[in-house]
Amino acid sequence: MTVKTIRAGFERLLEGIVVVLTSGLFILVVVAVIYRKAGNSLIWYDEIAEVFLAWLTYYGAALAALKRGHIGVTTVVKMMPRFWRLACFVAAEITVAAFFVLLAWVGVRVMEVLTIDFLATLPELSSVYTHSAIPIGAVLYLIAQALSLPEGWRDAMRGREQAAEEF
Repeated sequence: MTVKTIRAGFERLLEGIVVVLTSGLFILVVVAVIYRKAGNSLIWYDEIAEVFLAWLTYYGAALAALKRGHIGVTTVVKMMPRFWRLACFVAAEITVAAFFVLLAWVGVRVMEVLTIDFLATLPELSSVYTHSAIPIGAVLYLIAQALSLPEGWRDAMRGREQAAEEF
């Protein structure tokens, strides 16, 4: 199995998760509006919508990382000489990886603390489930970053030629 095949499968997985979360959030908001207009507000709506949005943020960030779609100063980096361009690429990759390893570790620690915490409006739902997006999203981001590494390296190698084509 090649990296391209694994990357394509991972991309489909993340896209599926993002579509399900977006659709779920949309349906939740529409149902909550209908209930509110009917005079029967759902007391748990706000809390669950926040959870969906947090999950969508973390999983969507992993999808953006896979597509190398996060904000950066790529044009400036591409204009640098090859040595500095590659040095910036390596430094950025190490920094991002270190941050998400730390985020995953802290996320697991937070989940350990939250084992006795439950949602206010749905007391049968543990906060562990709602906060699981932090370590899971961080690990998914790390996988996405690793799978997109060859593409990022090729772009860093091309640099000035690629920047000239874009202008």
